[in-house]
Amino acid sequence: MAKTWLADRIRAMLPAREELEANRMLRPVAHLLLRPALWRFTRRSVPRAIGIGLLVGIFVMIPVVQPLSAAMLAIPFRANVPLTAGTTLLSNPVTTPLIVIASLWIASALFGMETDPGSVMRMIHAGASFAEWKHWLLSAAAPGLLIGLTVLAIGTGVVGYVLATVGWRIWIGHKWHARGRERALRGA
Repeated sequence: MAKTWLADRIRAMLPAREELEANRMLRPVAHLLLRPALWRFTRRSVPRAIGIGLLVGIFVMIPVVQPLSAAMLAIPFRANVPLTAGTTLLSNPVTTPLIVIASLWIASALFGMETDPGSVMRMIHAGASFAEWKHWLLSAAAPGLLIGLTVLAIGTGVVGYVLATVGWRIWIGHKWHARGRERALRGA
């Protein structure tokens, strides 16, 4: 019964099909976005959604743009649209500093770029001015951040895809096993 409760909660949070069709901004892509296959949870659409959502969520790092760009990217890859948009929420104000520091560390460790993850935190805590951020962006740290974000986003997306695929298989195997036990009990 917990499964139906969770499904009901998710459905209550999602906008109705009619609301999406009526949205003026979505009208040009509504015929693509509202395909029923993009809203079903299947063994192929769920791992794709998690992989794309993690990739976009980590790489884009702009709060409103993340779910929109992930949803648009879900269409050609035939991924579950709500799950793709929802997965981008893993990068949020709490996790963003960790993602930035990990990206700078990746650029430094893997590519030998001169980046200092501590400089970002020092600038945030000091309340750096726009000119200081501009100077930092023009230094070697900004390309390092982009390269690190790219590597981190791709790696996280691939790991998320693989884990979702394996998790889906385990879940389905468990359901088949339980169904087989039920049949055996009924037959005995």
